[in-house]
Amino acid sequence: MAERLLMLALSPTMEEGMIVKWHKKEGEIITSGDVLCDVETDKAVMEYQATGEGILRKILRPEGSKAAVGDPIGILGDEAEDISSLLEEKPAAAKEPPPSKEEPAAQKEPSPSETQPPPAKAEEAASVSDAPTPAPPESHQAKPRSSPVARRLAAKHELDLSAIPGSGPKGRIVEKDVIQAIESRRQTPPSTPAAPSAAAPAAGGAVTGPAARPASGEEEIIEVSPKRALIAERLSQSKFQAPHYYLKVAVDVEGLLAGRQRHNASAPEKLSFNAYLLKFVAEALRRHPLVNATWKGDTIVKHGRIDIALAVSQPDGLITPVVRNCQHKGILQIDRELKELVEKARRGALQPEEYSDSTFTITNLGSYGIEEFTAIINPPNCAILAVGQVLKQPAVNAEGLLCVKSQMKLTLSCDHRLVDGVTGAAFLADLKRMLEFPVEMLY
Repeated sequence: MAERLLMLALSPTMEEGMIVKWHKKEGEIITSGDVLCDVETDKAVMEYQATGEGILRKILRPEGSKAAVGDPIGILGDEAEDISSLLEEKPAAAKEPPPSKEEPAAQKEPSPSETQPPPAKAEEAASVSDAPTPAPPESHQAKPRSSPVARRLAAKHELDLSAIPGSGPKGRIVEKDVIQAIESRRQTPPSTPAAPSAAAPAAGGAVTGPAARPASGEEEIIEVSPKRALIAERLSQSKFQAPHYYLKVAVDVEGLLAGRQRHNASAPEKLSFNAYLLKFVAEALRRHPLVNATWKGDTIVKHGRIDIALAVSQPDGLITPVVRNCQHKGILQIDRELKELVEKARRGALQPEEYSDSTFTITNLGSYGIEEFTAIINPPNCAILAVGQVLKQPAVNAEGLLCVKSQMKLTLSCDHRLVDGVTGAAFLADLKRMLEFPVEMLY
């Protein structure tokens, strides 16, 4: 029996995805487990795998288009099946309110409120508020009959509904009509490359059509990727919901660097500085479990595991691969796992279980020459450690003599709802002591 292929939640926080590439074409035979397409989520590009068998009868979302979780992106069925009903909209009761009893549905004209997208989803509401309102037509003709989904889709792609023929009842324009118009426009090359009008950006700030390199001094409008949108949303929530405060210490890492240098000079496996950081932080978290906790409103969860995330930069944002159970692993094992995760992160190949559900986060900008900085807490963590550059600094030794030592600045951002100043200070003091005198980890 033919069925719609629905957009799946390919990451824990995904609300919509963009079709990057279709690996199957219409008419191809599909078996369970086949990769149908690549989908860009809010975190990475993921593979959409088929869970059923049949023939890919229709692609409803072309490459480059977005679909919310639960929206149809294709139709799977047998070759001889009639799929015309599946090409229509979803059941009207799920999309539109039923017509009033005073006026039959076939004769009722859409009210002004119906001609605007319903605020069912945050991203759709944002798209409407960001896009400029088109000027009313000069003629007094009634607006074409269309479904809410068709109107939203047409608005996103800057299509004039009056120029789209409707295939629904009474000539009503439905979703498939707009999709066909989009595909037709993609396949028709423009006569001359024209610069996009600044007065009509697509929803989300994207300019559709062929991208022309802006001349010097011209503004460039870039569409917000799902990942960047999620980063903005989650960190804004964290900054304004969690009362942040900051603790800073300078750490003498002369001995630690010398030990790492001795190891890397003779051992086949070269250890990264971040691997040392994860191990020492894990020990400090073990001693101060409230810094390894999550605020739940009416409860506080003190985690029995220590899963540390490390922020890794990507072209369209950042991602935080997680090394699990660091308290039970040595530096060698942490380093192996970390290097593999970072490499996958830079390829955009991390799986959701590899970057979600951490208990603490480290962000290190030392390699960029940043001496010190403050970071925004990564939910659901209650703290994040910002690591600065290692610099040669003047210092006073135990004998009171002036000397030069390798120092770095650590800044701990804490959520004051559950990490009080004394708790955060004790954690940071223990971490400093262990980094300066690694033998402290044995006590």
